[in-house]
Amino acid sequence: MAMAYNQVQKNTLYVGGLAEEVSESILHAAFIPFGEIKDVKTPLDQATQKHRSFGFVTFLEKEDALAAMDNMDGAELYGRVLTVNHALPERIKGGEQGWAAKPIWEDADTWFERQQQEEEMRRLQEENRAAMKEAEEFHRKKMAEEREGEKEEDMDAKDDAMARAEAEAIQQTG
Repeated sequence: MAMAYNQVQKNTLYVGGLAEEVSESILHAAFIPFGEIKDVKTPLDQATQKHRSFGFVTFLEKEDALAAMDNMDGAELYGRVLTVNHALPERIKGGEQGWAAKPIWEDADTWFERQQQEEEMRRLQEENRAAMKEAEEFHRKKMAEEREGEKEEDMDAKDDAMARAEAEAIQQTG
């Protein structure tokens, strides 16, 4: 992802891949060894009132956040592998009014979904482009073969005409 380095909130971590049982207090307990924690949030799905398998941990110090990210990314919690990286400000996630207006975690899951959808779209476009190119190549080859075939037929026709003319000439003289 190309983005300015200073736009990342260096002391807030996105923690993805959370098991259903993981609560904010469990998340807090998992990350407290790395330093003092200012805030832990696991945004809830409005319909189910369960978290949406990710959360945010905000450390007081960005060095602690960095240590937590280095140690916890890829670690297991309740049998699920965690994804831990810097949380991205709201503005990058399409918040019209700038990222300070809303809590950082509010729109994160839609941002991640959107990233995945865009990735999927790019992949499909690439596949389409490749398929189109292949079809063009095939069509071009087929056209070339047909043209070759026509030339050969023309040659055959000319050869036949010559052969007939020769045969007639021989008959007339013979």
